[in-house]
Amino acid sequence: AAGRGGDAPVTVGARSRSLSPQNKSRITEDLIRRRAEHNDCEIFSLEEVSLHQQDIERIEHIDRWCRDLKILYLQNNLIPRIENVSRLKNLEYLNLALNNIEVIENLEGCESLQKLDLTVNFVGCLSSVESLRHNVHLTELFLVGNPCTEFQGYRQYVVAALPQLKWLDGTEISRSERIRASQGLEEVRILVGEQEEEYLRRRVQEKEEAERKAAGSEKKNQERKPGFDRCWYTDITNTTPGLEENQENPERDEEEEEREFWGTPCPFTPESRLEAHRHLEQKRKEKEMKTEKKPKAARTLITADGRVLNVNEPKLDFCLTEDDEASVIILDLAVFRHLDTSLIDVDVQPTYVRVAVKGKIFQMVLPAEVKPDSSTARRSQTTGHLVLTLPLAQGEIKVVKIIQRPPRNCGNRRCSSPQDNKRNKNDLPERLEVDPSKRTSFDIANIVQRRSTKEGPLEVNRTTPPEADHLSEGFIDDPDVPPLI
Repeated sequence: AAGRGGDAPVTVGARSRSLSPQNKSRITEDLIRRRAEHNDCEIFSLEEVSLHQQDIERIEHIDRWCRDLKILYLQNNLIPRIENVSRLKNLEYLNLALNNIEVIENLEGCESLQKLDLTVNFVGCLSSVESLRHNVHLTELFLVGNPCTEFQGYRQYVVAALPQLKWLDGTEISRSERIRASQGLEEVRILVGEQEEEYLRRRVQEKEEAERKAAGSEKKNQERKPGFDRCWYTDITNTTPGLEENQENPERDEEEEEREFWGTPCPFTPESRLEAHRHLEQKRKEKEMKTEKKPKAARTLITADGRVLNVNEPKLDFCLTEDDEASVIILDLAVFRHLDTSLIDVDVQPTYVRVAVKGKIFQMVLPAEVKPDSSTARRSQTTGHLVLTLPLAQGEIKVVKIIQRPPRNCGNRRCSSPQDNKRNKNDLPERLEVDPSKRTSFDIANIVQRRSTKEGPLEVNRTTPPEADHLSEGFIDDPDVPPLI
């Protein structure tokens, strides 16, 4: 016998038996599909599946869903029997280590089985090994950690009973060892049979003891907690001894029972292993119930009477300003710089603005009514801020003031022309005009003139064209404009 060891803050008793059969972990189609990700979640053509550490208590459905399986991992579960694997004709490796198996059976149909691992189980019926004679391809067998390995003549019996084996418990079987085992097989078989009978009698006693212990724990738990719903009830006419002490120090009572559970020596049996597992499972569930957070109540954004509230769940900085000239309200919300814009949702209403940032609500009541259809939302590429421009719905019409330039000071000179004065008044760009009187034109036809014998040398005609007088009429010379040459 050995103590369970460990330390856990949960009471033991009938509560550890509260896991009903319907709460057992079972092999489901969804479980196998999740374990078949490497096969595109297809289970009909699956050749390897790992179902270890799933708290499975029965082998089922695999022989019908996965006919082509070659490797099956079921170690570290709570499986008590080998069953529902006879249809797996292509199965080559079966791992059932760390389970509650007591008898080797139902493997005759696994024609291709080459390796069987039953490490740390409860196989005490060593004669059941002979059922593996039909598995002619079986070359490796592991029985380390089973009660049958303590039998006198264990290895000699297995080597002689299974002539196809090449390895037993990781040790190669030599030819000489096989010959010696076969020579004394009858004597070893009688010796093994006597030890099996003794082991089976002890197992019957262990099962009876486990049932009595479970019944006593259930009765003790009922006495400690009266009431069908495990709640305390006070009655001035009927008091339970020790009731007040338990009410005052419930945590201390649980700690004492926890130390008693893990400190009490017990044999290593399938019942004790199952009890410890269910106790730990109940502990985990109670811990989850204690640490389970209550769902948050929905935050009130608008009261029952229709009053809109100001809310800032994301705790963002903001700035609300009014532009009187443009008749708009500007809301600058300091959204996180690296936050994706797809995580922001803006809702503009006539009297308030609501912005959802990663599901958290920012809501603000506006000082005046705005136009939602004309509103714009922009985000800064540098700071990440969200800027909302909200035009006022009933604001004053602002007249845009036009500031006129003062007339240009000409000094001691007058403006060039009335047209220039008009352009200055309208703030149009001033253009320079060429004085026609300054232009010099040449009469190409009269460059060379005829002369008589009486005339002197040729003279160039530099007379002003007749239209020059017409163009210069009313023109005032501007000394600042250079003449054209």
